Amino acid sequence: MKYWQLLASFVLAMVLFLFPLSAQAASSSSITRSAGDEFMGKDYSGQNLIGTEFTNVNLDNANFSNADLRGGVFNGTFLEGVNLHGVDFSEGIAYLAKFKGADLSDAVFTDAMMLRSTFDNVDITGADFTNAVLDGPQVKKLCTKASGVNSKTGVDTRESLGCK
Repeated sequence: MKYWQLLASFVLAMVLFLFPLSAQAASSSSITRSAGDEFMGKDYSGQNLIGTEFTNVNLDNANFSNADLRGGVFNGTFLEGVNLHGVDFSEGIAYLAKFKGADLSDAVFTDAMMLRSTFDNVDITGADFTNAVLDGPQVKKLCTKASGVNSKTGVDTRESLGCK
C-alpha cells in the first residue's frame, strides 16, 4: 500500500513539473484609472456596488450611505467628507485611502483590508471592524473615539477594533 502511495505521489509531482498550471496575477496597473473630479459629490446611496473599484479618484463629499460595497476597492482614493453611514464594506480593500471628516457610523467593515489608509476626524459610532486589518497607529487613533454598537451585526465598535 505504501508503495502505491509513493508511486502516485511521484507521478503527480512529475505531471505538475512537466505541465505546470498557469499562474495569473493582477496588478494595480491593470485597473482603470480615472482622472479629474467627476466622482466628487456623487450620490451612490443605497446602490448595489458589490466589487466596484475606485482607483486614484477623488470621492470627496460623495454619498454612499446604506450602499452595498462588499468586496469593493478604494485604492489611492480621497474620501474627504464622504458619507459611508450604514454601508456594507465587508471583505473590501481600502489601500492608501484618505478618510478625512468621513461618516463611517453604523458601517460594516468586517474582514476588510484597510492598510496604509488614514482616518482623520471620522465618525465611527456603531461601526463594526471585526477582523479588519488596519495599521496599528490608525487603530489607536480610532480607539480614542470608538463607541456604540452596530445595528446590523450587534457588535460593539470598541470590541471590533480590539481597543483596550
